[in-house]
Amino acid sequence: MDKMRMESLDMTTQNIEKIGALFPNCITETVDENGKPKKAINFELLKQMLSADVIEGSEAYEFTWVGKKAAIVEANKPIRKTLRPCKADSVNWDTTENLYIEGDNLDVLKLLQESYLGKVKMIYIDPPYNTGNDSFLYPDNFYMDADEYEDEVGLYDDEGNKLFLENTNSNPRFHSLWCSMMYSRLMLARDMLTDDGVIFISIDEKEITCLTKICDEIFGASNHLETFHVQVRYGNKSLNEDSDFQPVMEYVLIYCKDHFSFVPQKPSEPYDLSKFCWSFEELTEGETLQIANKTVTIFKAGEWKITKHDEGRVGLLKETWASGSIVKQSGTAAEFLSKYLIDRKGTDGLGVLYKIHNMGEDGLGYRYVTGPTKPDAIRGKFYSGVPLERIEEIKKGTSLKFRPIVNFYDYSGDFGNIRHEGGIAFNSGKKPIKMLQHLLFTANLKPNDIVMDFFSGSASTAHAVMNHSLENNLNLKFIMVQYPEELSEKDDLYREGFRTICDIGKERIRRSASIIQKDKPLFTQNLDIGFRVFKLDDTNMTDVYYSADEYSQGMLAMLESNVKADRTDLDLLFGCLLEWGLPLSLPYTSETIEGCTVHTYNDGDLIACFDENIPDSVIKTIAKRQPLRAVFRDSSFADSPAKINVFEIFKMISPETSVKVI
Repeated sequence: MDKMRMESLDMTTQNIEKIGALFPNCITETVDENGKPKKAINFELLKQMLSADVIEGSEAYEFTWVGKKAAIVEANKPIRKTLRPCKADSVNWDTTENLYIEGDNLDVLKLLQESYLGKVKMIYIDPPYNTGNDSFLYPDNFYMDADEYEDEVGLYDDEGNKLFLENTNSNPRFHSLWCSMMYSRLMLARDMLTDDGVIFISIDEKEITCLTKICDEIFGASNHLETFHVQVRYGNKSLNEDSDFQPVMEYVLIYCKDHFSFVPQKPSEPYDLSKFCWSFEELTEGETLQIANKTVTIFKAGEWKITKHDEGRVGLLKETWASGSIVKQSGTAAEFLSKYLIDRKGTDGLGVLYKIHNMGEDGLGYRYVTGPTKPDAIRGKFYSGVPLERIEEIKKGTSLKFRPIVNFYDYSGDFGNIRHEGGIAFNSGKKPIKMLQHLLFTANLKPNDIVMDFFSGSASTAHAVMNHSLENNLNLKFIMVQYPEELSEKDDLYREGFRTICDIGKERIRRSASIIQKDKPLFTQNLDIGFRVFKLDDTNMTDVYYSADEYSQGMLAMLESNVKADRTDLDLLFGCLLEWGLPLSLPYTSETIEGCTVHTYNDGDLIACFDENIPDSVIKTIAKRQPLRAVFRDSSFADSPAKINVFEIFKMISPETSVKVI
């Protein structure tokens, strides 16, 4: 019977296996810290395999800093931690699909890798801006100690001589730890995005350059969709001789996982249907000319007319509008056409009509053009066939005209009135709901999509998700992650009873949900306004703990119980869900069968029983339900023959069930 791993996924081992599948000749062998052999990568050979030229030396175009390699290692390193459910802090625990997780976001992202791999449609984060000051919300100073930096970067030789002059102006130590902090987290975040997923990252001018380079490397420069420029404050008009410049802008970097898959939602407005209600009638054959490599038929005044029809005929006329040039704006062609444009009017005064032949992709269509009267700007209106799939939309009046997404927004007024949003007087790092809902709109979310924020702060994103769900009937899900930063005793919120930033975030969700329900009681009946709370903690296993591949038969006999005494069945259940890669938001039930507590998760995705001495009759009952997975405690069985018997029961009754023990 297999043992549960009870630790986060070893990303390094998985990556080595993937590389080995592509380049088996690049796999070599080394030994671990215990002297046991393990697979490794021959990186020099791998670099050569990926290059068409002979590689000599180590020069390359790259963005790097002291600690970058360590950040990559840290992101891939497995951890022995878990997420413990906290029903007391939760709202609607049994029915909600939203999550609020307390703990270091790097560890949390590692633990969620399998459960939410490729499942998050949108991520928004507002990370620390590396201001150099310890902020209220985050430890916002990632400044590397001078001695530590000089040792890492190799500033001195073996004799203590300085190898180069330190750049005191740009001071790279200031950026290194911040870059490492962001790099490892964004590496993990990318894997959690769906193929059409998108991430929005707020930042200011201090680290936007470094962050852009990091994101270009992790997500790919081609997946950098845009950078929004956001005005967050008004300029101070009062005299201030201490500063030469006053920043009023922040930025939102926008990256997608795959720019071929992600389609943003653009602002739109209904088409002006009146423009589809005109028809053109040629009263003569016109004069056909060859101009600028185009065959043009010219109808002079009196040789054509335009008729306006009732809007009830919309869709019968397969015409739509688009701007474009008729011919080159200089040379003989332009001069020739000009004489037909000057002071020439059609029967409705719209000008000369041109029928340009062979303009369709199949070479069979044509477009009409009505020209202006200025000979120095020969332009007009093209009329082309409406795509057939849009005709019914136009008839129903539901066809929309889309506008490009601009990259500047003035939210200075919203930032100025942000303090009390969500029912809690809190302002540090807070982002306005209006701005966040605009990002949710741009992400082009669909019903039941998941939105994540792993620098959750006061949970503004959760508030915005509930609002956006209600207004667009989307029933979105959110995952908030926040480190439980302690509040200062001098803070007003501390005196109100809040002790950590997580206390603020959870109460913010409760209060904003209450406000939403009060304002629109008839429309919130199906809105998910609850959340399950989980808290990061050490592994459920005792300190005498080994990885699954480290167990031996002799060691098993020495271990009476490998589960910590303070851990509940619920702790063990959700620990198993993380390892098996199941979402933490699905429904589950517990029941008593012959004195044993049996937990059923999502109608049979997993059935667990952690009692001692489970009788065969209970094992058979569980097996008859044919769950996809079944898990028990190692101590649930008296000896090895008893465990073998469990395996045989499932093999006989439910052979497709994966059975493990912890």
